[in-house]
Amino acid sequence: MGSAASPLGGNTPATAASSEIRGVWLTSNDMDVMLDRTQLINAFSQLASLNFNTVYPMVWNSGYVLFPSTTAQKEEIQPFIRRGLQDYDVLEEVTTQAHNHGLLVMPWFEFGFMTPPTSELATNHPDWITQRQDGRQTWVGAAGEVAWLNPFKPEVQQFLLNLVAEVLNQYDVDGIQFDDHISLPVEFGYDRYTRTLYHQETGKTAPSNFRDPAWMKWRADKLTAFVGRLKQTVEAKKPGAILSIAPNPYDVAYSSYLQDWVTWVQRNLVDEIVIQIYRHEMPAFLAQLDRPEVKATRQKIPTGVGVLTGLRTKPVPIKFIQQKVQAARSRGLGVSFFYYESLWETTAESPADRLLGLQQLFPWPAQRLALTSEP
Repeated sequence: MGSAASPLGGNTPATAASSEIRGVWLTSNDMDVMLDRTQLINAFSQLASLNFNTVYPMVWNSGYVLFPSTTAQKEEIQPFIRRGLQDYDVLEEVTTQAHNHGLLVMPWFEFGFMTPPTSELATNHPDWITQRQDGRQTWVGAAGEVAWLNPFKPEVQQFLLNLVAEVLNQYDVDGIQFDDHISLPVEFGYDRYTRTLYHQETGKTAPSNFRDPAWMKWRADKLTAFVGRLKQTVEAKKPGAILSIAPNPYDVAYSSYLQDWVTWVQRNLVDEIVIQIYRHEMPAFLAQLDRPEVKATRQKIPTGVGVLTGLRTKPVPIKFIQQKVQAARSRGLGVSFFYYESLWETTAESPADRLLGLQQLFPWPAQRLALTSEP
């Protein structure tokens, strides 16, 4: 069969892989859409018409969950649950409407091991919080000032695993996703529990240089072991469900966050990788696409890149978005956009031109099959 040419490059209809990721994140900025059934139906209908195939709705953010959770109630971090305007369970409705339009649903545990220092989780469990050498317990990033739950403590690990198990038990989702926050900033890990554990296992004192290679590897290996437990939990609760990870590019992920996602892929601990390549210049974006670990991952599991479509008052021009999508797809990579509302936000271009540009991204469908689907 012949191949048709795409205006944006990438796979043709004859060769399009069913594993190609065409996703979008639904963030806290998209709550108005998720909380109104009419808006939600219209949103997913439009995404389906634009040939998207995956949504990642936020379910764990700022120390709170978006769904009824006995785990959250036990830890006294669920003072209320936001319900839709038509009085519905938000995650259940998102899942139903997404499936009605042929989209896979992978709830996104955005905050991972992060929590605000003023959250009930942090104040109820001060012993769960890790720290820097000087005793400081907070870190400032894109989410503002946050504390980090100690990813090495069994109680912390079990807390997150219980939240994941509840989602998989209660909802007909196709998988779950964690991102760059299933990690630990390299400066952290100097709490008493972690230093004692390191000494017990290695006979050494935690070095003052937080970039000491052995100290970094020990902490990174502990995170890898937790991802192994996470994979086991997903498989036990819903065999075939997808465990997706959306990390930073590997050079940043490991050196700054101890997130050794290349090893996770090599050990078959994850089923999908979506690398957050939020670069404002094409040369930097292309350089990350061509890194050897990206090519190796693409050969093993469905792999995509995160493409920034705007941040509140800073929309990204559709032509620039198209260039990034073309570059990714020409290398056999899928894409996921951050975030839903910013797909439509414009300044220099008209809404009609923006929509036309979005329609040109994926000229034909590429249906993804959940791992639980029948062949």
